[in-house]
Amino acid sequence: MSEVCRVHSTIRKPFRRNPKLKSPIGKEQIQQKPLNPHYIAGFIDGEGSFSVSINHHKTLKSGIEIKPEFEIELRADDREILERIVVTIGCGKIYDCSYERYGWYPHAKLKVTSARDLEEKVFPFLDQYPLQAKKRKVYILFREIVLMIRNKQHLNEKGFEKIQQLRNEMREFGKKHNFLSKFSAKLEAARIRENRSSGGVLTIN
Repeated sequence: MSEVCRVHSTIRKPFRRNPKLKSPIGKEQIQQKPLNPHYIAGFIDGEGSFSVSINHHKTLKSGIEIKPEFEIELRADDREILERIVVTIGCGKIYDCSYERYGWYPHAKLKVTSARDLEEKVFPFLDQYPLQAKKRKVYILFREIVLMIRNKQHLNEKGFEKIQQLRNEMREFGKKHNFLSKFSAKLEAARIRENRSSGGVLTIN
């Protein structure tokens, strides 16, 4: 059976920023009022996503990089909502996304990729104002993975296999499914994006 998946590599072309896109901003550059936290929790239920990718990485001792990510993506004309979420939660950066080649409206994306920020900012917020939809189950799995990374459990074989298992459980709630329990050289990203097509995203790092 053929399998279609994303392949990640650390060999990349030199980065060239699209001059039409703004530089990413964090809470230090934002002057907005906080939002009602219950509103944010409901917003994340509808528009948020939690993902974990596993990549080959030549410069790391283990040779493997595990990257958790929390994100919310909206049309650019709703950018203020993302800015107010950043102010309320206390972390994250907002990036411009270009879909010009698809003829789509520009988008803005809030991303939190720091495991420390996830543990110290995002998790306390979502534990106090819990999600209500099925995404809560994804969040619980995602949270466990991040805390394992923070405790360096991903550096041993048993911990790494546990993370793979949890990631596959995350996938069961999304459109794409991967029930493989062992690490594959093809290295897929577990993306839970229930309300949006995954194609055409331009991420600026």
